[in-house]
Amino acid sequence: MVISAIGQGFLWGILGLGIFMTYRILNFPDMTTEGSFPLGGAVCVTAITNGVSPILATLLGIFAGMCAGFITGILYTKGKIPVILAGILVMSGLNSVMLFIMQTPNLSLLKQPKIQDFFTNLNLPDHFDIVLLGLIAILIIIALLLFFFFTDFGQAYIATGDNENMARSIGINTDRMKVIGLTLSNGVIALSGALIAQNDGYADIGKGVGVIVIGLASIIIGEVLYGEVTFVERLVAIVLGSIIYQLLILIIIKVGLDTTYLKIFSSIILALCLMIPRLKEALNLKTGLEKNAGSKSH
Repeated sequence: MVISAIGQGFLWGILGLGIFMTYRILNFPDMTTEGSFPLGGAVCVTAITNGVSPILATLLGIFAGMCAGFITGILYTKGKIPVILAGILVMSGLNSVMLFIMQTPNLSLLKQPKIQDFFTNLNLPDHFDIVLLGLIAILIIIALLLFFFFTDFGQAYIATGDNENMARSIGINTDRMKVIGLTLSNGVIALSGALIAQNDGYADIGKGVGVIVIGLASIIIGEVLYGEVTFVERLVAIVLGSIIYQLLILIIIKVGLDTTYLKIFSSIILALCLMIPRLKEALNLKTGLEKNAGSKSH
């Protein structure tokens, strides 16, 4: 079970990396996430059931997610619709798109090939194929993100999130940066959805409900545990945060709590993680006041 949770942590960590691109760099939450995640799975599973190879099907899922992010970006930058509302509009519309693609609310991969089948000949122990698949995917995504962010274009993207007015004043087309950011972000998110759908063995249009909470939990847990880190370390911390989150969920299951209410447990974990920095500040302030009071009494 622990190995399975670690493998799940890697796959969900990809989701966290995708959300990081908008939530932490562009400084806004993108609700398209809850549509592009199941869309990636829906397109991938539908393609596989129609005879497409799992790798190509996964790439098609990524492309579908990128299209969803692009539409959100256009609505936001050209249509001047607030980004959260634009994301919600696209997310809602994607339910119908997924129904059209799958022709059913859920679609099984029973007796169909999956991307993790490529590791069958390695004779790995149970669940290690998912760990290996997740690790390879994570390394590829982090390498591509580092390549992107350390280019001049990537630096312009970061500058847009840091100070949009300053970025615009030096000639950066900030609207273009936002569209590209939303497009790439949702492509990464859709990759996570495609891989998790193959791991679960099915795609479902309801899989996107609450996934933004899971992605944010990965980011927040990583930040709480590791504090001030370099950019590379932050990306790694997000993945580790995702693994820790999955292990916490495993503990909840192991202690016998009703998994029907797993979403509320997820929300509670995220809320506690968000409050930890404030609690630390309050504790440090209290400790500092006590020290000052002690020094004055002497």
